[in-house]
Amino acid sequence: MTLIRDIVAPPGAMDRRPHLSPRPAATYGRTAALGRAARLDTLLDNPYDPANEHGFAAFLAADQERRPARSAERLLADAGLAAEFVPARQGGTLARADLLMKVLRPVFRRDVALGFAGGVTSLFAASAVWAAGTGAQQQALAHLLLGGGRTTVVHPGLAPAGGVRREEVTARRTAKDTALLVSGRKDVIIDAARADLYVVHARTADTGPRTHSVLLLDPAQLPGATLQRLPRVATDGMRGAVFSGLQFTRCPVSDDALVGRPGDGAALALRMNQVNRCLVAGAATAALDPVLRAAVHTATDGRTGPPARRWHRPLAGVFTDLLVCDALATVCLRAVGLLPDRAHAPTVAATYTVPVLLTDALEELSAVLGTHGGGSDVVHGILAKLVRDLPAAGLGRDGAAACQAVILPQLSALARQSWLVEQEPPAELFRARGDPPPLDHGALAFAGGGDFLAAALTAAAERLGRSRRAGGSIALLAELAEGFLTELHLLREQCALLPGQFGDALSGPAACALSDRYGLLAAAGAVLALWEGQEGDDPFLADPGWVVLALSRLGRRLGIELPDLPGNCVTGVLDELLRRHHSGRSFDLDVVDLAL
Repeated sequence: MTLIRDIVAPPGAMDRRPHLSPRPAATYGRTAALGRAARLDTLLDNPYDPANEHGFAAFLAADQERRPARSAERLLADAGLAAEFVPARQGGTLARADLLMKVLRPVFRRDVALGFAGGVTSLFAASAVWAAGTGAQQQALAHLLLGGGRTTVVHPGLAPAGGVRREEVTARRTAKDTALLVSGRKDVIIDAARADLYVVHARTADTGPRTHSVLLLDPAQLPGATLQRLPRVATDGMRGAVFSGLQFTRCPVSDDALVGRPGDGAALALRMNQVNRCLVAGAATAALDPVLRAAVHTATDGRTGPPARRWHRPLAGVFTDLLVCDALATVCLRAVGLLPDRAHAPTVAATYTVPVLLTDALEELSAVLGTHGGGSDVVHGILAKLVRDLPAAGLGRDGAAACQAVILPQLSALARQSWLVEQEPPAELFRARGDPPPLDHGALAFAGGGDFLAAALTAAAERLGRSRRAGGSIALLAELAEGFLTELHLLREQCALLPGQFGDALSGPAACALSDRYGLLAAAGAVLALWEGQEGDDPFLADPGWVVLALSRLGRRLGIELPDLPGNCVTGVLDELLRRHHSGRSFDLDVVDLAL
């Protein structure tokens, strides 16, 4: 197939992008993953049917009554969803993170809390074991999950929404002790009351960079008096999830419980979070599908044609933003397999940029939906629930602040060593039918690995610049890409000064603004590179119109001077939105049929 990139930049044009040797088709590839996602969607059935016990009405009732959606949880367990969180080498189906995101979307489309209760929490906990656990630990955990068990993570100093808390768990050994003694408490842990294994990040040293270690604990094997399960905690969001606490009192555990080496806890958390948080952000884009669908229905109610002109830009804009979110999450999750040593910075940026776009999209859709129904109908219930659930899932301000704290110390090194000079990543990264290597949790690196999305943005802007003479949408796209490249030059100059300007205090509005801008530039790079990688299968995605609208919306957030958009740019995107709405197809890059 001919790639858009080859049309924009003919074979004779300079292209620094490396190419990989062909790989055999993966056993657990895209087609298989979309098939498993479609099966889950069918099993969960039409979410709009009020009689469906796995529908929106049932999830809203569970949320109001603060109880788990147990029927849907049982369905997911019976369907074997747990296998998605176990690597293929351990008997599961987990091969690529981007494909796992696709499988999870039918679940998150219905209820964010169900996504966590259905297994994401276990994945968060298990990832450290997949990365650094012994063979015995990995086998035991795989056996547990594949058999229907649960595990959860006791994270150091972080609540589920990313807020810093004072509770802490320690693991210390005195001179006369033959075992580590675990003490301390955490009050807000998802599924603490239902988990069969705990992955505990415990403080094992007072100072230095290696203060925390990871322990894999089986509560059934701990002395009863040393472990106390604390009462359930009420939360504002994800009220159908079960949050409660644990208290350890000089609980003896053997050295066999250690995951990885002593002091590996912080590094493991930072390396695993880049995948886990990005995965949730990407899966959560599907949660906006019913809200956008309802907004389209409201705007076209009683009309035979398109919605009133005042709704064209909000509806087309939100649809485009969802495509941007999908593009950014998809390429980052592919990169953790293909470029595990270079994926950290862009992937962390995606974890706070995607939630910002989703939150703003909800605000725009609220204006379209208005106040009809007084907030008591299903649509407004879903909207209100999402506003509460996204922060509780780590997709709010606190979660963004935690991610930005990880990004900010890296910006200076990226500016000096990577931006505008790094080699462009392989084309396979951006092709829908590409087959990047499977995810290897142990190969993931933290910081210092470069920035493949900035490199992709730079190369795409240069290619488009050479094609400006083609005129039309390509010329407009080239002008937009040039604006983003100019913004990258400016960001590079400012971030190169970070040590002298901010010293060790990489915080405050000015520093956060730099990380915000970086995240938007990463999104622009993902969109351009993914569009260039289109193989012509979908005329809409291969057309530059949606990319022009996407970059214009990102550019407005950055304050870039923008060219005037032609009227058909918005109407073309709106027409595609209406086609998908009427045909019951998803508002993402996969364009799959939904159970409606």
